[in-house]
Amino acid sequence: MSGQGYTGDVTVGGPADVLELPGLTVTKLAVSEMANNAYLLTSTATGQSLLVDAAAEPEALLQLIGDADVRTVVTTHGHWDHHRALPEVVRATGAGTVAHPADAADLPVPVTRPVEHGDTVAVGDQVLEVVHLRGHTPGSIALVWRGPGRTSVFTGDSLFPGGVGNTQQDPVRFRSLVDDVEARLFGVLPDDARVHPGHGKDTTIGAERPQLPEWRARGW
Repeated sequence: MSGQGYTGDVTVGGPADVLELPGLTVTKLAVSEMANNAYLLTSTATGQSLLVDAAAEPEALLQLIGDADVRTVVTTHGHWDHHRALPEVVRATGAGTVAHPADAADLPVPVTRPVEHGDTVAVGDQVLEVVHLRGHTPGSIALVWRGPGRTSVFTGDSLFPGGVGNTQQDPVRFRSLVDDVEARLFGVLPDDARVHPGHGKDTTIGAERPQLPEWRARGW
């Protein structure tokens, strides 16, 4: 499937955008005054689903989910704007919760499955690889999906169009994050890998890779 027609440009209160990948459907919705992105991933073979970041507006997220068989909710990091709807979504779906243990204490519900760098999370017959990106928060993670000739990465607040996530002008945290993004994303993913960030528009690894020296020079 080509995904033609998908732009990844969603607005709060507007419709979701749907990307059809080989074996996986990605539905992107923007919620809250922080314009957070939530992603519903559905295996086309099994119908099982996974939600990335139950950020806010539980009613909108549950409408997005509809009758989907959501088995898992992954929280990319512990910042409040990415998990405000988690209790309601878990209560309504019975889904298990996944996060990195370094951020687990910041979530409003217990983490039923802590994950580390290199672990995998399944959505039906599809596999997502956990990538630990240290710096925006201690336990920030990204999820990498690889399909036939296609790659997508859900980066939370660790990588956006034009830069890495906010490290509050802390040079140690910035260096950690930019080093992890360079080694664990740019170093292993192809240029055409689509980046699905926690806020704003999508981008690609190839579009961002040439900017890395500029990011390092400016320090954010």
